[in-house]
Amino acid sequence: MEKFFNTAGPNQPDIHYTLLPIHRVNWPELSSLISARKYFILHAPRQTGKTSLLIHLMHFLNAQGQYRALYVNIEAAQAARSDVQRAESGMVQALASAAHLYWKDPQAVKTAQDILQQSGSGERVRLVLQTWSEQSDKPLIIFLDEVDALVGDTLISLLRQIRAGYPQRPEAFPQSMVLCGVRDVRDYRIHRSDGEIITGGSAFNIKSESIRLGDFTQDDVKTLLQQHTDATGQTFELGVLEEIWADTQGQPWLVNALAYEACFRKPEQRDRSQSVTVEQMRQARESLIQRRDTHLDQLADKLRENRVRRVVEPMLKGEELSPDVPDDDRQYCIDLGLIARRDRQLQIANRLYREVLPRELTSIVQDSLQGLAEQPWFVLPDGSLDINKLLGSFVQFFRENSESWLQRYAYHEAGPQLLLQAFLQRVVNGGGRIAREYGLGRGRTDLFLQWPLTEQGFTGPMQQVVLELKIQHKSKAITLATGLEQTARYADQCGADNAHLLIFNRHPGVAWDDKIYQEKHSSGSRVISVWGL
Repeated sequence: MEKFFNTAGPNQPDIHYTLLPIHRVNWPELSSLISARKYFILHAPRQTGKTSLLIHLMHFLNAQGQYRALYVNIEAAQAARSDVQRAESGMVQALASAAHLYWKDPQAVKTAQDILQQSGSGERVRLVLQTWSEQSDKPLIIFLDEVDALVGDTLISLLRQIRAGYPQRPEAFPQSMVLCGVRDVRDYRIHRSDGEIITGGSAFNIKSESIRLGDFTQDDVKTLLQQHTDATGQTFELGVLEEIWADTQGQPWLVNALAYEACFRKPEQRDRSQSVTVEQMRQARESLIQRRDTHLDQLADKLRENRVRRVVEPMLKGEELSPDVPDDDRQYCIDLGLIARRDRQLQIANRLYREVLPRELTSIVQDSLQGLAEQPWFVLPDGSLDINKLLGSFVQFFRENSESWLQRYAYHEAGPQLLLQAFLQRVVNGGGRIAREYGLGRGRTDLFLQWPLTEQGFTGPMQQVVLELKIQHKSKAITLATGLEQTARYADQCGADNAHLLIFNRHPGVAWDDKIYQEKHSSGSRVISVWGL
């Protein structure tokens, strides 16, 4: 049977290239927690492999014979919102369904159904787990998935029922329970119907550990690609592994989605005699971004949350994080998989997300720019982009429209950088590429524009342009001196044909005629065009 890279739902090893889930966690640590009768949290961003891991652990433990393990997904109860009775009924039905599916145990199913009909609301989940534990000749291990999908009083009720049964373990309650979701329980902000806000930590103070499921390692990615080569004979060109790693940093869904896009999406890519090339991987990345698959759409949705904006907006500007931003907000963004802490610095988690964020934040603006930023206006007879004309048009557009347009951004502090990127993306889309570099404390945003000059596309000669964006906080002279050195260094690093430095003066009361200028400056052997706005 042909296998594929999995991009939807739990892994099925008979049809998917698969890394053994148990190798992605510290099994001795988990085994020790279970033996010690601990209740703990397993969390990770969406589409990281949590469900695959939990189902695998259930089968693994049941095969060992020491415990009776069960995986239960309670996400359906989310629809009840704060209706505790209805949500609890949904959770008990989920328990019964899991017992039928995985245990093939009619008695366990009947027990759950009887309790659902006979017992009062607020204790039925606890009674099911208690009765099952008393009836079983082995200690129970329960994996509850999608716990943080619940809201308000329904989540409080579940956590408190588990807490009430906890002292009875293992004879009359599960020996160990794993609560799984996107976030750590300490990050739950539970809004009760009476207006009171309760934190997950106070509602579930029996948690012993919080374990985050990590991303793939570079060796994991190599193993996954090798499985495709072993199965089909199709090889990967030198540099493909490094390209995927730079794009994904091992995020499981991204790895699988890029590989599937490059190997299966188009008929010509199914010719297994042809190696997968670096350029095909780059095209796959662009296709994913433009198609806005669910994973990327969910990521974009999180950008609307204030907790996320407070962390991401300074990154887009290249400035320092405000000391007012709570530690919990930073950790929340890490738990979502949106940012990562590497080399003791917070960064956007991977290169693909760095591309997605500005595009998503400016998608409406790009659509609105129709008629103002059209590609044919800026393409010269030789096929190259007239960068001076393009930037000159943006300067005029920014002068006329920035005040009203920047008010449309939730990320208005990063508005100038985002507005330029929207303008450029509108022109470049479908013809060239823009790579973005930004992050906390960089003091600027770097853009690297690549524009193919022949029908060979990105495999042939290209026009390569560096644009560096800086906000003028101090004097023009200080900003210019720093910016020229940074721009020259980035242009040399990219091997760019020419370089431009754009300085945005956002000081109130400065006239536009004083803000706008165009100059030529040198830094080392490189001539840099400077644009004041």
